[in-house]
Amino acid sequence: MAKRSIIPALIAVLLICSFFVSESLKVKPDKIPPIDPQVIRDQDSMTWDDYVPIPGIDWADPQLNPARGFRIAVVAVDFADQPFVITLPKQSDLFGNPQTEPVRREDVVRFYADFFMKPSSVNHGHTIRGYWMEQSWGSFGITQADAFGPYRMPKELWKYGLNEWGQNAATPDGSIAHAWMEEDVDSLWRSDKGDIIKNYDAVLRIYAGYDETGIWMEFGEMKFLSKDDIPAEWGNPNPEKPRWAPTRYVPWTSWKAGQMQWGLSSMRQGENSGTITHELGHFAFNIGDNNNNPYVTPYRRAGSGPWDMMDRGCFNGPGGPHKRWLVPAVGGASMPAGLMLRNRMKNGFVVPDDVLTLSRDSLASTGLAVARITARAVKPKPGEYAGVIVNLDGKEPHDKTTADDPATNPLSPGIPNFDFYSLEVVQRIGYDSYCPDNGVLIAKNKDQESSNGGVNGFNCFNWVIDAHPEDINMTDYIKPDGTRVMRTIADYRQLNDALFHAGLNSGSSYEYTDVNNRLHFYIIDNTRDSSGILSYTVGVKSLDNICNKKRDIGVKSLRQSSEDRKMHVVKVVLGNNAASEAEGKITCHDFDIYRISVNVMGAGWTARTLNELAAIACGEEKEIPVYYFTDRYADKNAEISVRIVSESNPSLSSVCSFTVKR
Repeated sequence: MAKRSIIPALIAVLLICSFFVSESLKVKPDKIPPIDPQVIRDQDSMTWDDYVPIPGIDWADPQLNPARGFRIAVVAVDFADQPFVITLPKQSDLFGNPQTEPVRREDVVRFYADFFMKPSSVNHGHTIRGYWMEQSWGSFGITQADAFGPYRMPKELWKYGLNEWGQNAATPDGSIAHAWMEEDVDSLWRSDKGDIIKNYDAVLRIYAGYDETGIWMEFGEMKFLSKDDIPAEWGNPNPEKPRWAPTRYVPWTSWKAGQMQWGLSSMRQGENSGTITHELGHFAFNIGDNNNNPYVTPYRRAGSGPWDMMDRGCFNGPGGPHKRWLVPAVGGASMPAGLMLRNRMKNGFVVPDDVLTLSRDSLASTGLAVARITARAVKPKPGEYAGVIVNLDGKEPHDKTTADDPATNPLSPGIPNFDFYSLEVVQRIGYDSYCPDNGVLIAKNKDQESSNGGVNGFNCFNWVIDAHPEDINMTDYIKPDGTRVMRTIADYRQLNDALFHAGLNSGSSYEYTDVNNRLHFYIIDNTRDSSGILSYTVGVKSLDNICNKKRDIGVKSLRQSSEDRKMHVVKVVLGNNAASEAEGKITCHDFDIYRISVNVMGAGWTARTLNELAAIACGEEKEIPVYYFTDRYADKNAEISVRIVSESNPSLSSVCSFTVKR
C-alpha cells in the first residue's frame, strides 16, 4: 500500500438529515444497559455454583501430561492430643468438622494425596495439579504424589503451635514452646523410609488439626465478644491458665485456635489449609508473598488483593476468607485466583511473543498503541495478546511517581521503584471464577521483589491500580453482640472493584492517567467469542506525544436503524483515513483512538452513545451507534450533534449533525 500524503487538518463533515420519530416513543436513556457493566461478587456470597469451566479443556484431567513435571511426597502426622480431624465423626469436633464421613487413620495420607491430585466429588473436581496446569497452559504440573505415614509425633501439638507470635508462654505446663515441626516430621519419615527426600521436588507435610491462619479470627473475636467470654472447652487444658492466647494480628484468640501452627511459607499444612497452591508458588518458582497486614494501624493498602494467588487471592473460593476453617478444605482458599501477568512471565508460563511489550519513551515518537487482550485463563486467541507491558524506561528514576508518606496515606504504593505497567483481562472462568469481577486489570510491577518501605511496609511487586480507590464500605464480620465490624481500608477485599471496564455508565472507569509517568491508558471495548471467552481492546499513549504521523478523520455516512420498536438509533460511520506505515500489515501503532460526545438541542429530547471511545485502524471504519429518545411533551424537532476528536491529535475533529422530528 502506497503511503498517502495527507495534511493534518480540521475536517468537519456536516450532514443534515431528518428522521421521523413516533410520538409513542417513551424509552428512557437510562434503560439501555451499558456495554460492559461492572458486576461485583463478594467472596462471602460465592458458592460452588459460581464455578464456570474453561471451554474445551479440563486441566484437572489426570491424563494430561505437563511439559515440566513436579514430584511431591505427602507425609502425614498426628499427635497424642490431636487426632486427624478427618477421622472423627462428621461435624463432631469443636470447630464443626469434618464435613465428610470419617476416614480411617491408616487411610488419611492417601485420602489427602488424592484430594490434592485426583478430581472427585469431595474436591468438586478441582486439584492443586489442575490449578498449576491451568495457570501454565499445560507446561507445569504435579505428576507424582507419593503418600507416607501416618506417623505419631513425639510431642503434643501445642509444643509446636505455641512457638510463634508471642505465644510461647501460653503453654499448659508453663514451659516455653520452641519445637519445630519439620524436624520431627522428617526424622520420623527418614526412620521409616530412609533418606528418600532426594527423590522429590518438594515435601508436603500434612499435620492433624488446623492452620491457625484459617481459624484465629473465626474462633476468636468473631465467636467470642472478649477474651473473658471464652468458655472452658475453648481454653487452655490447664484451668489455672488463661483461656486465650496471643496471636499474629490482634492481641488474643481462643487458646484452642492459638495452639495451632500458623500456615507459614513452608510446605507444612493443617487439614483446613487450601493454600498449598500458594506455598508451591514459593517453593517451585521462588516467588514471594505480595500481601500486607490489614489489621495494624496505620493501615497500608493491599498490593494485588483478590487478583493474584501470591497475595490474598489465595483465599478465593466458596465463602471467602472466613470459610477457611473447613475440613477438608473446600471453602475459602480452595479456588485461588490466577497469577497476574508479571508472575506468569517470571514462571515462564507466558513467553515474550504472547505479550505486546512497549516502551514509555518510544510511545512519544511512535504514537499511541492499540491491542486486543484475551482473558488470562486461556491462551491468547490469534491476533490477540495475553497482556500488554509498558516499560518505564528512559532517564532515572524510571518510576517518576511522587513519593509520599504511607503513615498518612494508606493508599500509598510506597517507595516509587516500579519498573513497568501491565494490562491483562480477568474473566470469571476456571480458577478465576472466584475473582470478584470481569474486566481489565492495570498494575504497576517490579522486576525484582522489594519492600515498599515506610511504616507497616511489606514485600510488594504487584501494585493493582484501583478503579475505585474509595472505601468499599462493607462489613467484615458481625460480633456476637450484633456489632458490625467494617473491613479496614487495608483489607484486600477493598480491591474487589478495582477492575476497569469499557463504555459509559459501567459503574467503573474506562481510562486511567498517570501524570507523573506520562502515560494514559484506555479501555476501549470488549467482545466475547462463540465459546464465551472475553477479550478487550485497550490502548496506551504517551502524554509527551511528539508523533508527527499524518492523520485524517472523517464521518462517512449516517445510517438509520431501529433496534427496538420504542428506541431509535443512528449509526455514525467513522473512518480513519490515514495510511498504514507497514505494507499490507496493520501494527499496534496503525490505530487512532477517537473520543465521541453527543449533544442535543430540543426540549424533551435525549441522545447518547454507550461508549465514549473508539479505536480504528488506518484505512478502516467503524459504526458508532447514537441512540435518541423523546417524551410526550418534547419539541416537534431537535438537532443532534456528534463530535469526534482524535486522541493522537486533539486538533483533529469532526462534527456530524442531523435533525430528528416527532
